Amino acid sequence: MIYHLFRYLENLGWDIPGMGLMHYLSVRAMLASVTAMVFALVVGKRIIRLLQRKQIGETVRDLGLEGQIQKKGTPTMGGIIIILSILVGVVLFCDITNIYVILLLFSTLWCGALGFTDDYIKVFKHRKEGLSEKAKLVGQILLGFIVGLTVWWSPDIVVREKVPVNEFEPVAVERTLDNDPAVTSGKYVEENVVKSTKTTIPFVKNHEFDYKWLSPFKGKWGWYAKWAIYVLMIVVVITACSNGTNLTDGLDGLAAGTSAIVGVVIGLLAWLSGNLIDSNYLNIMYMPGTGEVAVFMSAFVGALIGFLWFNSFPAMVFMGDTGSLTIGGIIGVSAVLLRKELLIPLLCGVFFVESLSVLMQRAFFKITKRTKGEGVRIWSMTPLHHHYQDKKQLPGRVLLPKPVPPHHEAKITVRFWIVEIILAVSTLALLKIR
Repeated sequence: MIYHLFRYLENLGWDIPGMGLMHYLSVRAMLASVTAMVFALVVGKRIIRLLQRKQIGETVRDLGLEGQIQKKGTPTMGGIIIILSILVGVVLFCDITNIYVILLLFSTLWCGALGFTDDYIKVFKHRKEGLSEKAKLVGQILLGFIVGLTVWWSPDIVVREKVPVNEFEPVAVERTLDNDPAVTSGKYVEENVVKSTKTTIPFVKNHEFDYKWLSPFKGKWGWYAKWAIYVLMIVVVITACSNGTNLTDGLDGLAAGTSAIVGVVIGLLAWLSGNLIDSNYLNIMYMPGTGEVAVFMSAFVGALIGFLWFNSFPAMVFMGDTGSLTIGGIIGVSAVLLRKELLIPLLCGVFFVESLSVLMQRAFFKITKRTKGEGVRIWSMTPLHHHYQDKKQLPGRVLLPKPVPPHHEAKITVRFWIVEIILAVSTLALLKIR
């Protein structure tokens, strides 16, 4: 609102001191981050008191985890604090007419509503399982298709690149926004605005992968096939990120702190991808308009840091699925919008390993139970962070016994943060190492 108000007054000819600062992404990003952080700190305590009055507390099953029973009754659904803080920072300082911001706002509200429904069923309907896994997947997949189809059809989601003129699709139809014939120079259309299915891959010099290489068809059908493959990939990434964050949310401050680190990197990538000079220097795709994603992610990081004030050990409030599904959705959507989805396994390595540990545990247990008659676990408990925290040995064989003595959850959380910082720095290093 402040951004649009200043632009409106500027168009009217007003000259207010400091008005020009709203033209700078750096200023708006800092203001969005600080605003979201302060809002979370100020409003967070009131929301926690409201949750306590409504007796919206966490129900706990005794799994033998250190300090677990003490968490019983701690207010949950604290993801509301994160969502409101993000919205305040974004609405005040982002260009809310930007297609990338619109998609991220829509994803925030969509995942927030999905997580809120899950928490509502757990708390008020007293059904510990909450929303069924199938219902969650349907909601996440629908969001993925909405984002993917928008990336496909929106004329505002484009990339600037050199394009060969001998492709099947007419350059004037697929390769330009205004459908006018492109001006060519030799073999390439120089710095043309294109609808592209390319994305970033690490470690290689020409670090772009085009999903059309996976298409089994050529010609017109190949054009449709490459976009269908790209949309399906977007669905997979968004669903995986949302679920990965949800699984990581098991210790005080773990998901919030780790996600804040990821948000910083995504914000930097958005900043560089939306800047013509920086993107040319680093030889990465230039995507007009993605600079606004940096402002959005600044509000995202500010909201998470503000929430950590209350969520650090011992937690005064839990984010619940309201927060974890929202955080994962934002990370997944922002990654695909910036064409950095193939960096997710490295950047979000903690989420990736947490999810992988659950999948491996379930698969290995079922296979050994079917072949040997006795289910064998790889870890004492999953997601992986509970393996280090586990205090009680569950019945049955375990390939990797729990550590003795078990680690305190605060130590586990900080060590996971350190691992995520290493992964974040490694991701940024890939901009120059290829």
